[in-house]
Amino acid sequence: MALSNRTWYLYLLECRRGTYVGITNDLTKRYQAHRTGKGARYTRAHPPTALLGAQPFPDRTTASQAEYRLKQRTPDQKRHWARQWPVEGWHPESE
Repeated sequence: MALSNRTWYLYLLECRRGTYVGITNDLTKRYQAHRTGKGARYTRAHPPTALLGAQPFPDRTTASQAEYRLKQRTPDQKRHWARQWPVEGWHPESE
């Protein structure tokens, strides 16, 4: 999966207490922000343990609309969604 800055991503994080849904145009930078306490309020309180999935979108508007829909789902439904959009070969710790 190409992680270009022109593409927007809807992503799902597994956190210490639940899941977190967000969008970004730079998965590596955003994941590191979440892990170092510089991300969303929820991930500052419940740090992420894994990036479960990320779906690419051509623009922010489309990604935001998909984010809204995904946030309406249950945690199990979100995890099912993530299995359809695995992030393979992505190792943020090595970058």
